[in-house]
Amino acid sequence: MKDTNHTIKTISSNDYRIQEGIARGTEIEIIVDGKSIKAYEGESVAASILATGKRSLRTTSKSYEPRGLYCAIGICFDCVMTIDNIPNIRACQTFVRNGMIIETQQGEGKWRVEP
Repeated sequence: MKDTNHTIKTISSNDYRIQEGIARGTEIEIIVDGKSIKAYEGESVAASILATGKRSLRTTSKSYEPRGLYCAIGICFDCVMTIDNIPNIRACQTFVRNGMIIETQQGEGKWRVEP
């Protein structure tokens, strides 16, 4: 009889994904706060980041308190991050793309204008 307990197993010291019973998309690379991390097509930005053990996705605008994933359905805006130089993107509603540049958003976020 196959074991149906889905325990969390790690591939490496920084991958907290469930390893059994999950069909994943193609492995890709995203850059989070200047560090390369593994992600899979079909995952949200929030899921990919949470799988590394990181819990803070942004800081609040007045007191700079850390915030992370809360509702996970796009209603609360606690997971907004700066993605590809665009601030206030909901990480729970955005799917990863290879080479995506993601930054922990500080406060309200800042638009960067490229020449």
